[in-house]
Amino acid sequence: MSRRGGDTVQDRIVALIHERRLEPGAPMPTEPQLMDLLGASRNSVREAIRALQALGIVEIRHGYGTFIGHASLDVLSPSLEFRIRTGAQGGIRALHDLVEVREILETGLIAKVATTTSASRLSALDALVTALQTDPEADRAFHALLYESCGNELVLQLIDLFWRVYHQVESAVGAPAERTHDIVANHRRIVDALRAQDAAGAQDAMRRHFRDVKERIAHAQAAQEGAAA
Repeated sequence: MSRRGGDTVQDRIVALIHERRLEPGAPMPTEPQLMDLLGASRNSVREAIRALQALGIVEIRHGYGTFIGHASLDVLSPSLEFRIRTGAQGGIRALHDLVEVREILETGLIAKVATTTSASRLSALDALVTALQTDPEADRAFHALLYESCGNELVLQLIDLFWRVYHQVESAVGAPAERTHDIVANHRRIVDALRAQDAAGAQDAMRRHFRDVKERIAHAQAAQEGAAA
């Protein structure tokens, strides 16, 4: 295995994974094998494996061994939540940035799926809109289902990550101004636009969906700035 000066044991393990073309779920070389391959101590290998486990790059199955992980974006959730909760102005600015990125991503993608959403997916979206009246988690499933037809796993992971982090810290901006009826109606507008294959209408409906939360963030930011003045 080629080595570069300054590479850490962690870097060299990742390079080994790539050089051997190991796929998610494949077994890793054993600890003694890694020590021999890398010319590293047992402690160095163990520390590197623990760090890679935290990143989702490897998965330790006790009693079975170490395997290649899927490197899910879920590992970013604690960092994003921490950034928002501890940032300047109580993290309101960081929360604004997260919502802005999510809005840009979703309003761009909704135009793409407006002409590719199947009848069966539209029916499933209708059912989730109805479920919103009693189940807030239906919103998460709704946004995931919207973009399944894109065939982009990274997009689905990012949207789900942003949704989960936002709802974990939503209390920072107060309760939603919209009533359940209005939230349901807004989601219904998105589905209606998709059913009509109206890309521009779908984008407008999605922007309206984000309008309330952006206004709540702006009010929370203004209140904090006023209190600090």
